[in-house]
Amino acid sequence: MIMRPHPGTEQSIGSPSWMKRLSGIWNVENIKVVPRVIVSVIGATVLLLGVALLVLPGPAFIVIPIGLAILATEYAWARRWLKKVRRIASSVVSNRGRERPVPEESRV
Repeated sequence: MIMRPHPGTEQSIGSPSWMKRLSGIWNVENIKVVPRVIVSVIGATVLLLGVALLVLPGPAFIVIPIGLAILATEYAWARRWLKKVRRIASSVVSNRGRERPVPEESRV
């Protein structure tokens, strides 16, 4: 059985119509979106993994900022959250070295 195209639908390789369709798919706007989509998928995956590690055993407080840093390369809201996380982390680290005063009644 030989399959033949319907009349009027034949296109040769030299025909410009397939090139127009291909160039329509690969236009500049679509190409600019691809890196943003890749960063979004990877960053969201890492961020969600970090959120899952809040209840699962693992380094959630390391993974969440990494996910935010990946997303911050493309999104302003992630930059703002990353700044907040950095501020909180630096205050925790700076307060960690200080000893808290022990109340008089609990001293031995």
